[in-house]
Amino acid sequence: MFPLQRGRRLRTNESIRSLVRETTLSPQDFMFPMFIAEGENYKVEIPSMPGIFRRSIDLTVKEVKELFALGIRAVNIYVKVDESLKDNTGKEAWNPNGLMQQAIKAIKAACPEMIVMPDVALDPYSIYGHDGIIENGDITNDATNDALVKMAVSHAQAGADFVAPSDMMDGRVLRLRQGLDQAGFQNVGIMSYSAKYASAFYGPFRDALDSAPREADVVVPKDKKTYQMDYANRLEAIKEALWDVEEGADMVMVKPGIAYLDIVREVKNAVNVPVTVFHVSGEYAMIKAASERGWLDHDKIMMEQLMCIKRAGASLISTYFAKEAAILLNKK
Repeated sequence: MFPLQRGRRLRTNESIRSLVRETTLSPQDFMFPMFIAEGENYKVEIPSMPGIFRRSIDLTVKEVKELFALGIRAVNIYVKVDESLKDNTGKEAWNPNGLMQQAIKAIKAACPEMIVMPDVALDPYSIYGHDGIIENGDITNDATNDALVKMAVSHAQAGADFVAPSDMMDGRVLRLRQGLDQAGFQNVGIMSYSAKYASAFYGPFRDALDSAPREADVVVPKDKKTYQMDYANRLEAIKEALWDVEEGADMVMVKPGIAYLDIVREVKNAVNVPVTVFHVSGEYAMIKAASERGWLDHDKIMMEQLMCIKRAGASLISTYFAKEAAILLNKK
């Protein structure tokens, strides 16, 4: 029988396509990851991430104001810690006058409505580049959790709206929730990196913070595979996300993004909290490199990938493209 249903009728022109479009993007869908360094009036581009910079706090605040004016309502912040402050305990991570704590205070003072989600993990503070404390050649889980609680409480004291544990230690969400509540921060949320895979897509990020595992004079794990997830696994991601929700996570994250959209959809179907997706540094760098060579149309690929992440189930997308995408969306 000749088809009575013709899908092309709904694709005839952009007006019709916009009427029936199932997924839309807006600047409010984005969170911008930011790298903060010591100093004043300091801004240095990260070579493997064109257009992304390490900034001192004063210039970070200026950038945050611009982001807010574009409609972006959340930033995920990371700090590049001086080598002299690194050790195996991570104690600089809960210094009330540390770089992260100063940055949180400055951002909230200048732009109170911007949601600030500082990273909670020890790798920027570790002499070994790992997300936890090393004992007997391994990452010790529970001692690391104790350190993460101190870190998260110090972020809350500085004014953070959410804490964002990216360490993948077992049980850390429950410990963080208990620690925040006991310190009087019941309204500070937790955005947990629940399904964070041991991915090669993180390379440029580790350049930005100098946080890759490094050789040492003691036995240390050569990579992060004892705590970050095996990228061959699917059911494990669902299990990890459900555990984090049970322990008190307000949002869960899947990381990386484009290569893991099947996981995004599975997690979205399994949990009853918002799902954040991290469109990571390697995914960003690949688009930048290919577009610089004229192999891909930068803006079209950028928007297509962001739309696909949203379509897969993301409530919030942490992406280095946030500012560029917001500018394009605001022009429409």
